[in-house]
Amino acid sequence: MIIVMQRHAPKEDIERVINEIEKNEGLKPMPLYGTERTVIAVIGDERKLDEHHVRSLPSVANVMAVLQPYKLASRETKHESTVIKVKNATIGGKEIALMIGPCAVETEEQTRLCAQAAKKVGAKILRGGAFKPRTNPYAFEGLKEDGLKILRAIGDEFDMAVVTEVMDLRTIDMVHKYTDIFQIGTRNMQNFDLLKEIGKSNKPVLLKRGMSSTIKEFLLAAEYILANGNHEVILCERGIRTFEPDTRNTLALDTVPLIKELSHLPIIVDPSHATGKKRLVAPMSKAAIAAGADGLMIDIHPNPKEALCDGDQALLPEELFVMMEEVKKIAEAVGRSI
Repeated sequence: MIIVMQRHAPKEDIERVINEIEKNEGLKPMPLYGTERTVIAVIGDERKLDEHHVRSLPSVANVMAVLQPYKLASRETKHESTVIKVKNATIGGKEIALMIGPCAVETEEQTRLCAQAAKKVGAKILRGGAFKPRTNPYAFEGLKEDGLKILRAIGDEFDMAVVTEVMDLRTIDMVHKYTDIFQIGTRNMQNFDLLKEIGKSNKPVLLKRGMSSTIKEFLLAAEYILANGNHEVILCERGIRTFEPDTRNTLALDTVPLIKELSHLPIIVDPSHATGKKRLVAPMSKAAIAAGADGLMIDIHPNPKEALCDGDQALLPEELFVMMEEVKKIAEAVGRSI
């Protein structure tokens, strides 16, 4: 159930509705504040709530059932698109958010060269992995806290926000110390204990789609974070596993307009991990922006042949510069900016 307040409803009327909900054991009010209108989602067994009484409360415009199982992530609950601000970056507005950097932090010099190139094309968010979940147990698994320290120092040096992956409950506090945006990777999209705990944090969360998940499962994973109090969730389409062997994954770009239709949450696209081939990153980046994506996550490396992780998909800085000139034209054509 959602309770739609009248436009510019007084704060005391909103608080009164919240108090009425809290009187019912097992019900939890989740207010979603818009620029003009507040919507209060009711989590729990809604039958405990006297709908007629709620409708009679001051400034209540409407009381409605939410048909989708993802109550808080649904466009039914919040018609206005969510815009998330992190430092000087905006995700979900007119501006295309760029999250660019190395797949894995290897050295301070490598990370600095990546940040330099990312900054030059207008990126305001530095991406980089300090913890790397790998299919092969003998592959490079990241520098861990040393990598986080490098990422934070370089991010501060270039005045960029930092996004990096948190892999489990044990490392939340450590990653929290160094990052501006938590990333939940594809393998952890349905790690529900991790999602719940991250939902209690005060930092935005970048949630990557599970490699074999449906859109419904993707949005329900986001719901775990939202339901635990963190409303700043950024979705990321990074390709799904199919029978196709010539790309790492299949980039399902129809996800972008579908998510826009079903949810108010911003969605970005990661064409690097989706394709696994750097020659496909530019065309898929342009297609993603044309499809309505709110941002891009791009892997770069100063020497991809020597990269310790995913070198095949990493662009050289000069290749990034050429690609972004083309991407800017697509952004302008669809009324967006970089």
